[in-house]
Amino acid sequence: MSDVKAVNDLVDKYNRLKREIGKVIVGQEEAVNYTLLSIFCGGHSLLIGVPGLAKTLLVNTIASSLGLDFKRIQFTPDLMPSDILGSEILDEKRQFSFLKGPIFSNIVLADEINRTPPKTQAALLEAMQERSVTVSGNVYQLNLPFFVLATQNPIEQEGTYPLPEAQLDRFMFSIALDYPSFAEEVQVVKNTTSAHHQELNALFNADEIMAIQKLVRKIPVADNVIEYAVNLVGKTRPKSDVAPEIVKSFLDWGAGPRASQNLILAAKAHAIVNGKYSPDIEDVKAVSIPILSHRIVKNYKAEAEGVTVEDIIKALQ
Repeated sequence: MSDVKAVNDLVDKYNRLKREIGKVIVGQEEAVNYTLLSIFCGGHSLLIGVPGLAKTLLVNTIASSLGLDFKRIQFTPDLMPSDILGSEILDEKRQFSFLKGPIFSNIVLADEINRTPPKTQAALLEAMQERSVTVSGNVYQLNLPFFVLATQNPIEQEGTYPLPEAQLDRFMFSIALDYPSFAEEVQVVKNTTSAHHQELNALFNADEIMAIQKLVRKIPVADNVIEYAVNLVGKTRPKSDVAPEIVKSFLDWGAGPRASQNLILAAKAHAIVNGKYSPDIEDVKAVSIPILSHRIVKNYKAEAEGVTVEDIIKALQ
């Protein structure tokens, strides 16, 4: 199959997939789009929103529609690394055998990831980067494709452990979920308070998702688009020569090279689901906020003056 035909087929299937997800998820179109883009790129996503915005339902629905295995891990203060990765047990033959943990799935929902201590949060690092886990010196490969979709509640700080920057950087997208509109909330209430249950059809499978990831990598990108993305990331660094005054005034820290890589990968995926065969600068702009927002650190002056990360990124575009 030619790459052009593969892109055209993907556009048709992507639109059908969106309709399938829409049977269960009302609104939240931006969050659905970004989550699907991260999966098509082979990246992980952090979903941030207050309770009751269907973060868990969104991940479960997407997993079902993509035909992928799904496991949910509820992160709590007493969760141990072995509860995620698995552990070695002594079997009836008095030999040690490895009992796999819930990390061995295609899509892993790390629910309320910031409610568990750093030691347990760190258990995900190798899995997210290397697609493998090490237990008792033995390396175990994870099922492919593999994605971590984590949720975080931004308003509950009591008993939480903020994710360190190194771990945040492992997430390709940081996706903010907002309250639904009045009409959307009316529809949500109608859908969830009746006896009717929507059946979802799986439109993809694991092999097709991996084929899409390869297709995204093969999409050509013009040099000026790559240079725009790298320059955009460079402008987030306060000590950079290209940093504008807004960055020097309001940021302590900028994004690293992984942000540039992710901008281009996400721009490629954004282009092909919209029927384009190569991304342009508009595709980079379309994914810049969820790619960069968790990779730049505001200072006290920004907090005091109410300047948001989104304001800064928009000013840099």
